[in-house]
Amino acid sequence: MTLDERYMRLALELAARAGDRTRPNPRVGAVVVKRGRVISRAFHRRVGLPHAEVLALRQAGAAARGATLYVTLEPCAHTGRTPPCTEPILKSGIRRVVAAMIDPNPKNRGRGLKILRRGGIAVRSGLLEREARRLNPVFSTWMTRKRPFVTVKVAQSLDGKIATAGGESRWISGPASRRMAHRLRAKADGILIGVETLLKDNPRLTVRGVKTVHPPVRIVLDAFLRTPPRARLFSAQAPVWIACSTGASRAREQRLNRAGAEVIRLPARKGRVNFPALLRRLAGRGISHLLIEGGGETIASAFFARAVDRVVWITAPKILGGRGAPTSVGGEGIPRISGAVFLKDPVSQKLGPDWVVTAEVRYPKSR
Repeated sequence: MTLDERYMRLALELAARAGDRTRPNPRVGAVVVKRGRVISRAFHRRVGLPHAEVLALRQAGAAARGATLYVTLEPCAHTGRTPPCTEPILKSGIRRVVAAMIDPNPKNRGRGLKILRRGGIAVRSGLLEREARRLNPVFSTWMTRKRPFVTVKVAQSLDGKIATAGGESRWISGPASRRMAHRLRAKADGILIGVETLLKDNPRLTVRGVKTVHPPVRIVLDAFLRTPPRARLFSAQAPVWIACSTGASRAREQRLNRAGAEVIRLPARKGRVNFPALLRRLAGRGISHLLIEGGGETIASAFFARAVDRVVWITAPKILGGRGAPTSVGGEGIPRISGAVFLKDPVSQKLGPDWVVTAEVRYPKSR
């Protein structure tokens, strides 16, 4: 391992400490090194607070002159919630900047490093880039694809059922799995379900037993506004958004508005809300990480749109049976095995009696 790699790995370890507190900002770590000695280190702690580079330079003070700055993401050159990081770097006397990856934000992509080069600072990028990308999949997806990073969470029986033939679904999974599900909710900006799930289960979709900085928005996919104004969804303080078709009833919209919902009208196709259009709208409203919790038709819509990035699949050691019992993924299905969605690098763990598989999603080249 080279010295550059050693210091960058330290910066990556620092960045990981932030957890999910920086969202929608990326997790970033920074280390200042001079004559082979680390003189300061920092990470971005929370959105709205100073960035990692600025904190590390403040700690270093005058000692930063002639030093090398290692940072996991290209320093920003634009003003957002905080001023650009390139300015204090140029003023600090830093001799060299090593960045793990280029900023995927179009406002800054390559611009920060270009400004530093023009200011006489030696610049290197791409060191441990793969590791840096793994730190910020949500931010990268939000910036490059203009949609949220999408996680699908399923709790099913061993035979793939998410409810009995009579519609009962509480509880298929065990207590440990349900606690994990609340931790997943705490990491998301929004939780999405379909209207059928709402009508059958009447969930609150709140985060319980886990601290969260920003309670996730509860989102219902409801083309014709069948959501009851007295649904338990409206009993909590977190926002409720209902995505419907452009032709949905205005009278129903007014009733839901009075109940506390915000209705989002979107194009529809074959009686269903256009899923890619929904994702674009959510991304534009600050939803960088979307958790989909069901039901089978909503999950199928997300897979059909090739919008699912990660799955968390809980399987309980129970067999429910039933030809008409709902399954984890509905829709029309695929005609050939070659069109199957592939799970990359699946990781299995046991939680109580249940098995949980977490994996990245990869799609076939052709539909």
